[in-house]
Amino acid sequence: QVQLLESGGRLVQAGGSLRLSCAASRRALSLYAMGWFRQAPGKERDIVATISSTGTSTSYADSVKGRFTISRDNAKNTVYLQMNTLKPEDTAVYYCAAALRPLATSRDEFPYWGQGTQVTVSS
Repeated sequence: QVQLLESGGRLVQAGGSLRLSCAASRRALSLYAMGWFRQAPGKERDIVATISSTGTSTSYADSVKGRFTISRDNAKNTVYLQMNTLKPEDTAVYYCAAALRPLATSRDEFPYWGQGTQVTVSS
């Protein structure tokens, strides 16, 4: 089992920045690909960004490319999502997820999920 705990979500004005963190309970996190997903009210949970186990490969949804950056610190068992130039349409609950493989880029490859953290961007 892998337990994930997100933090860093809050209310922020459009154009602002936030950094989300995801702390994992398992020391073998360095073997797993990680991802950030988000779900807005009434919408499906969509992928935001993924990162390979070594951090050398990343992928992003088109809507966040150039604004968001995913990174990881395997020594701290933590994954981050730096979000810049936030827009009201970024408002959602953001979830961290872990995949039991070194590389994963689609939602169905991630069996472990955190509880989510709310990000609200005001206009």
